[in-house]
Amino acid sequence: MKPVAMLLGFSMAFSGLTSAQSPTDVSAVPAADKQVYGEYPIAYKEIITRWLATKLVDPPSAAVEWGEAPKPGEYQTQKRDTFVGYVVDFKVNARNQFGGPTGKQKYRVVIRNGDVIWGGHPRR
Repeated sequence: MKPVAMLLGFSMAFSGLTSAQSPTDVSAVPAADKQVYGEYPIAYKEIITRWLATKLVDPPSAAVEWGEAPKPGEYQTQKRDTFVGYVVDFKVNARNQFGGPTGKQKYRVVIRNGDVIWGGHPRR
C-alpha cells in the first residue's frame, strides 16, 4: 500500500510540470541591451492605447486582443526602413467612420523608450 501512496503522491506533485500555461501567467522576458532596444516597456498596453487614440476613427469603441508581451526585435518596412525596439503584435476591432465594426485587424508596433516609433499593419 505504501508504494501506491508514494506513486500517487509523486504523480500529484509532478502533474503541474506538464500542464500548459494559462493566458494569465506572466512570462519573464530576458533582459535585452538597453542601448540597442531601449527601456523595456512595462506599461506597453497604455502606450499602445494612447497611440491607437491618434490612429482610430472611434478610439473609445476599440476592443484590443493582446498577444504576447513585448519582445526585443526589429521590423523592416516595405521601403526597407528598419525600426529597432520592443515588438508587440495585437488585434483591434473598432468602429469605422460609418459606425460599423471593422473586424479584428492585425497590428504591430515597435516601442522604444516609451514611444511607438513605428506602428501599423504587419506585412504578410
